[in-house]
Amino acid sequence: MRFIDASTIAGTRRTADGYLVADVRTARTGIQLYAGREVGKPEMQVVKVYRPEDEVFDKASLGSYAHKPVTNDHPVEAVTPDNWKAVSVGQIGDEVARDGEFVRIPLIVMDAAAIKAIDDGKRELSAGYTCDLAWEAGTTPEGEKYDAIQKDIRINHVAIVQRGRAGSEARIGDGAGKWGVSPVNTQIADERIPKMDLRKLLVDGLTVETTDQGAQAIIKLQKDLESSAAKFADAEKAHQTALAAKDAELAKKDAEIDALKGKILSDADLDKRVQARAGLVAKANVLAKDVKTEGLSDAAIRKAVVVAKLGDAAIADKSEAYIDARFDMLVEDASKGGGADPFRVAVQQGLSQVSDASASVTAHKAMVTDLESAWQTKGAK
Repeated sequence: MRFIDASTIAGTRRTADGYLVADVRTARTGIQLYAGREVGKPEMQVVKVYRPEDEVFDKASLGSYAHKPVTNDHPVEAVTPDNWKAVSVGQIGDEVARDGEFVRIPLIVMDAAAIKAIDDGKRELSAGYTCDLAWEAGTTPEGEKYDAIQKDIRINHVAIVQRGRAGSEARIGDGAGKWGVSPVNTQIADERIPKMDLRKLLVDGLTVETTDQGAQAIIKLQKDLESSAAKFADAEKAHQTALAAKDAELAKKDAEIDALKGKILSDADLDKRVQARAGLVAKANVLAKDVKTEGLSDAAIRKAVVVAKLGDAAIADKSEAYIDARFDMLVEDASKGGGADPFRVAVQQGLSQVSDASASVTAHKAMVTDLESAWQTKGAK
């Protein structure tokens, strides 16, 4: 359980470097009063907590003050190495001693803003510490009754506060709140305990009243929620961007597939292409026998034929359409001459020349064979 005791800064002085140094009283022995809801007992209006001398001045308890941080107001959470740099404005020294019913500690404040706040009148201290709260009803040696005893007191930090009633943090029951109401003495209990300073906050459209420390916790949670919402929005935006990019990539692939499908020829179209190619090659061979057509595109074949017939100058800086037209004119000129069109016959029969040559070879072979065997038939006659 975490508690806070209050005291006042007094006897301050400045070092040569401008730091503020002071010896102060802090925790004390005796009975201190807490609101029941702040120590996990909401059914009790006031809880009397006893701080025995043997616990307050225990060697381990006094030793826990040394070198602990000084803060400007209580932090929302206990001071740890994770948040020390952000919340610390000074430090407690190691010359911790008993001063009557109080513990006296030396401290130094090194932060300019905190020093100015002290100069401006913010001069109370509030010790934040942990302890075991034993619910053991009893009576002090002085005859005062109590409801619980503090044991194993360990200091976490000392805070500079406007009013020394920043309170307690209880971890027993549902009434625990962060650094709640501070203990007060019995003389002013009725006056101070019911009068908590509350702040109004708007939370999700609802007005909520809470302490300064509760407000700090709520504001922190609101900022954390806003940060989480912003991170989620960024992640969602990145996700949508990635999806859009993937959709665009798939659409591009689909377009490429459609384009490839469009280039696939049917059997009938393929036959037409083969026939057209064969006709073009045949025309080229008739017009310019030395032109090599293998491996050339249709346009390249027409260009090669036109160059072979008319020379390079005839097609210099000419378009492909012009070259195609000149090729067609050469084909037309070659087909003129009256009667049977020798060019057309040559084109039509161009592919059968190999067969005719084979027939000639066969006929020549038959004649040679007949001559070689003629002597056999001459005697017979």
